[in-house]
Amino acid sequence: MSGEAPMCDMDLSDGKVKETSVAGRCRVSWYEQYVQPCVVELLGSALFIFIGCLSVIENSANTGLLQPALAHGLALGLIIATLGNISGGHFNPAVSLAATLVGGLNAMLLIPYWVSQVLGGLIGAALAKAVSPEERFWNASGAAFATVKDQGQVAVALGAEIILTMLLALAVCMGAINRKTKGPLAPFSIGFSVTVDILAGGGISGACMNPARAFGPAVMAGYWDFHWVYWIGPLLAGLLVGLLIRVFIGDEKTRIILKAK
Repeated sequence: MSGEAPMCDMDLSDGKVKETSVAGRCRVSWYEQYVQPCVVELLGSALFIFIGCLSVIENSANTGLLQPALAHGLALGLIIATLGNISGGHFNPAVSLAATLVGGLNAMLLIPYWVSQVLGGLIGAALAKAVSPEERFWNASGAAFATVKDQGQVAVALGAEIILTMLLALAVCMGAINRKTKGPLAPFSIGFSVTVDILAGGGISGACMNPARAFGPAVMAGYWDFHWVYWIGPLLAGLLVGLLIRVFIGDEKTRIILKAK
């Protein structure tokens, strides 16, 4: 019987009996495993996208891509370092897809994570719009929907989103999930990957790399032209990175998952 979990724990300190039932522990475990990570993904996505949107809205012509690149990268690194131990710090549906494929996220949480991230994107974009002067909001330059304006740019923008998001997803999967390569500097490496991506590809596609980052501002601005590029590109990149790591790199954890299937 020593291997069985007791029906309740008893604390006799101070002459009082305190019991923690199995049902109570299960409720705590269920909350910590499923509810808390989704709440954190919503909160982190809202904060990240608020900072990101505001950096674009308040950007001046003199700074070019530097201000949004630094704001996005630093904000993401900081939020991952703060909240990442609870949810994994994805804040991006494409990253969650890649993490699921390499065994870093329970498949049951993928859709709840996506919903939380998209809702967080809506909240973040709405807050950015609320605190910005109306004129600056509508005249913001550098936004993704101000970059791709005609059909001739779509193929290049789609290719850029795939490649840029692959770098970000690789930074997450190899820096924070893979047992061979993960390390304590992962949050900042991930943030730096976003900064590099925006500096390199911001003028080509807007460098969203995140469907939630694109969706919130699109709703607030009511602009849907070529919006699909910012879903298909990043999600395809997440799929490619997940498959690449599982097939060619992997680690002990991934191999166990593959054998089980």
